[in-house]
Amino acid sequence: MSQFNNLSAIHIKGINLWAHVGVLESERIHGQNFLLDISFWLDLSEPSKLDQLDKSIDYSEAIKAVKNLSFEIKCLTIEYFSDQILNLLESLYGPVPIYILLTKCSPPIHGFTGSVLIEKKRNFSFPIN
Repeated sequence: MSQFNNLSAIHIKGINLWAHVGVLESERIHGQNFLLDISFWLDLSEPSKLDQLDKSIDYSEAIKAVKNLSFEIKCLTIEYFSDQILNLLESLYGPVPIYILLTKCSPPIHGFTGSVLIEKKRNFSFPIN
């Protein structure tokens, strides 16, 4: 566990996405709004001292990449969509610990005014809060 003592988190909150995801055909045709939060756990001691981006991650790349994915994807479930997001982030940054929270803002369920969220993590070998 001591190897994880120096890990810090970079959190990206509230990425607005428009995606064609849903069981209803109209959801896949017209699309709808999603919100995405991403967290990466990294040892940030070196970039904190050296002020060099190449020692950290360029989170602007993650934002651009998931926005592009959201425009391209057409699928039935937010479970699948969330897995594609994790695959994309892992392809960009390697097997770093990643946590996402994907929110379907207005699911078309009669009489329901809330949202539906899926929470996933990958590459964790330690507990997170």
